[in-house]
Amino acid sequence: MLGASDPTVRRRVVVRGRVQGVGFRASCAARAREAGVAGWAANRSDGSVEAVLVGPAAAVDAVIAWCRQGPRFARVTGVEVSDPPPGTDPLPIGFAVR
Repeated sequence: MLGASDPTVRRRVVVRGRVQGVGFRASCAARAREAGVAGWAANRSDGSVEAVLVGPAAAVDAVIAWCRQGPRFARVTGVEVSDPPPGTDPLPIGFAVR
């Protein structure tokens, strides 16, 4: 069980490559929910997928590690991870596909 030793973090992830039209967002949502991570994933107009992940650091890191590969038909060529400034987004409840 995760406790106080695993703080809650918020990460913004942009995944590039063949990541649209391959079930990336739905698979990311399923992986995040399994890990107990809240947030959202959305397609961007440049062909990438953006996600915001909020949860225990180890769980968020596990979802980010999954993003580096993605679902079966995805071809990930790059993953950018950043810490969004506080107050950028309200804290999510659950995980949404946008």
